[in-house]
Amino acid sequence: MSANRTYQQLEAYIREQMRMSHVYQPVMLRVLLENGGTASTEDVAKALLSYDRSQVEYYEIRTKNMVGKVLTQNGVIEPIKDGRRITGYRLAAGYLTTEETGALVDLCQQRLTDYINQRGDGIWGHRSIADGYVPGSVRYEVLKRAKYRCELCGAHEEHAALHVDHILPRAKGGSDDLSNFQALCVTCNTNKRDRDDTDFRDVLASYGIRDQACIFCTIGEDRIIAENELCYAIRDGFPVTPMHTLVIPKRHVADYFDLYQPELNAIQALVKEQREQILSADSSVTGFNVGINAGTDAGQTIFHVHVHLIPRRQGDVADPRGGVRGVIPEKQKY
Repeated sequence: MSANRTYQQLEAYIREQMRMSHVYQPVMLRVLLENGGTASTEDVAKALLSYDRSQVEYYEIRTKNMVGKVLTQNGVIEPIKDGRRITGYRLAAGYLTTEETGALVDLCQQRLTDYINQRGDGIWGHRSIADGYVPGSVRYEVLKRAKYRCELCGAHEEHAALHVDHILPRAKGGSDDLSNFQALCVTCNTNKRDRDDTDFRDVLASYGIRDQACIFCTIGEDRIIAENELCYAIRDGFPVTPMHTLVIPKRHVADYFDLYQPELNAIQALVKEQREQILSADSSVTGFNVGINAGTDAGQTIFHVHVHLIPRRQGDVADPRGGVRGVIPEKQKY
């Protein structure tokens, strides 16, 4: 096969045939191309790691909570902050010459080399919070069961590194049976550590809770105008204004304040999406009321959370001032 033909075939594959469900294919091909057509698995893995935001997040947490804190307490560095959030660090040192800087870099490298030679792979034990190796087959089954989401906060593996960890730690007599594993993101698992045997799998299972007596749990598919994994949208059956929309969690839950954070995120995303669609569909819309009734005394009549997105138009009422304060009419104007 000629070199020209090979180039054309590769170009056609990359440009037209490559079906991407992740970054892996173009990254691996780029590494091979940049290394004369051959690369070790370690080379490819390092390149993939450079795109993995979840792993960067993992070490950002450790930078702030561990090494950054120790060096700050010892007066060696100072945190750089944006408000209360630490965004970086600076050396707490005066002017250093090029020679002094080089000598200190060499000293750090020497300490690092000595430590690695002494401890070997054991220095990375903190990456495996479970006590021991979790077989790939177990990890796969646990992540599949969790739908590749943290079973506590709901974070997807695309947004946070997921750990497969024991529910009852081995240190407390926990077994390696599949039933004793759960998927937690790096943040939740780090906070949990091995002192807590809380089983978060019920949280994931609860997303599937439905009440057959609830009209929002049994809504007809023909009424659904949009949805995501955790919520859906319909037009209100008794609209306050044209295109009055309800955004409703799929899980049967009565009170807004009992929603999980992933559900709040999903509802917010769908509210924004519907707002944009309404604005595109009707140029007369100039504002919105967004409201939730939580409890009988707040006017709730259907005890399945639903968020009202009510389009407003200039002149739809004589005086709109006060907006949602109108739930108590005499308090609307102020």
